[in-house]
Amino acid sequence: MTFWDILLTLAKGAGYTILVTLASIGAGLVIGLALTVFGLVQWKAARAILAVYTYVFRSIPVLVLLFIVFFGLPGAGIRIPPFLSMVLTLGLVSGAYLAEIFRGAIAAVSQDEILAAEAAGMSRWQSFYYIILPQMLRMSIPGMINEFTSILKYTPFAYTVGIPEIMKQAMSLAALTLRGLEIYLAVGIIYFAIYKVFVLTFMALEKKFRIPGLAHD
Repeated sequence: MTFWDILLTLAKGAGYTILVTLASIGAGLVIGLALTVFGLVQWKAARAILAVYTYVFRSIPVLVLLFIVFFGLPGAGIRIPPFLSMVLTLGLVSGAYLAEIFRGAIAAVSQDEILAAEAAGMSRWQSFYYIILPQMLRMSIPGMINEFTSILKYTPFAYTVGIPEIMKQAMSLAALTLRGLEIYLAVGIIYFAIYKVFVLTFMALEKKFRIPGLAHD
């Protein structure tokens, strides 16, 4: 088996890696936005819950949380399929980081714009939807790019719950051929290629939605 054959064999698992990454990005965005909206509620209890959530899920290692979800919850009668377990785990962790990114972006929105919206008769939620949210998302793009690439780097943990992504394919192939150096070098090349495509895509989006005056081309 040549090095090219190894690359082609491992590439079969790339589809699962990309699918897990995209699904986890979507889950993280939904959770992060939900936490951000929840944090705008003028209740001390809500802000305390949000603070505890972000602290806890930014502190627990991803692999530990994945084991809790996939191996631990069945003990309580809750069984979650492997793919959903991985997406849920990465979504919970990513959502905690994204909520902090969004919170910082909201703080950068001019209060004069919010006051002007309220003076024009907009409700609190209307001003959030039409004034705060668009600017928040645009200013959060650099931080989101970093977080989304981090999700990709966590996907090798998927092999621990049986998802046949790149790492699981590599371990099976290494056990069969005993050519670990070549195989894991090929894994690195494939991950780098996926990472590069993701980064170029995110950078194109960042350039498209960049706020004029805040950055130079």
